[in-house]
Amino acid sequence: MNGLALKLILTPLLVGGASLVGRRWGPTISGWLIALPLTSGPIIFYVALSQGMGFAAATAVGVLAGALSPVAFSLTYSWLAARWGWPRSLVAALVVFALVTALLRPLPLNWLLMYPVVIAGLIVAVRLMPRPLASTTVPSAPPGWDIPARMLVATSFVLLLTAAAPLLGPQLTGLLAPFPLFGGTLAVFTHQFQGPQAAINVLRGLLHGLFGFASFFMVLAALLERVGLAAAFGAALAVVLLLQAGSLWLLRRQAGQRAVATATLQ
Repeated sequence: MNGLALKLILTPLLVGGASLVGRRWGPTISGWLIALPLTSGPIIFYVALSQGMGFAAATAVGVLAGALSPVAFSLTYSWLAARWGWPRSLVAALVVFALVTALLRPLPLNWLLMYPVVIAGLIVAVRLMPRPLASTTVPSAPPGWDIPARMLVATSFVLLLTAAAPLLGPQLTGLLAPFPLFGGTLAVFTHQFQGPQAAINVLRGLLHGLFGFASFFMVLAALLERVGLAAAFGAALAVVLLLQAGSLWLLRRQAGQRAVATATLQ
């Protein structure tokens, strides 16, 4: 099977499956799920096949550093969601994403330096997320076309970015790969149909999931040129699954604590 066929089959299957599972378990778990490297991982895989291991490893470093941009996106959207509504919150968050990416673009990136910086940034961001809001929005069912639309947009993004990779270079390709395509889409749809607090919960779950995301690309950056494509991806998948399991446990524990606190106040 050639690279194009893999892109056209694997990406929509991953995105559609994650969306269905997330819909079953709520907005926070949806956000946690979309932090999995569902598009960025395939981008590195396709880049390695077409451009070589050195290019792919450098791109993985860019993706790792670029994880700071969706962190900034999530914080911005979350703090503005209740006051501004989703259109202006989305625009402001995208502007912040672009600014952070522009700041990272000229820097000499190294995974040994960037990994602790990204993890520290995530810890701070989780603590800075806004407190739960008193929601008055009555949840409504999302339209039937939203999951197919996510699959189409995600596949288009993967095709576009991998096609442009030789022109953009490994670092800029990596920095753009964590673009909050799923996070932004899911936050907006959830905001529209379930209210701002549900959108904030999506982004809270995304932040927790980004610990595994960053670790996945740290492993790829460190191992791709040393052990090859299959072994590097195997190790990265093992790391991300382990960390995702830990972050899921933490999210569920925090949800239980918030429920107890809410019941006490009532």
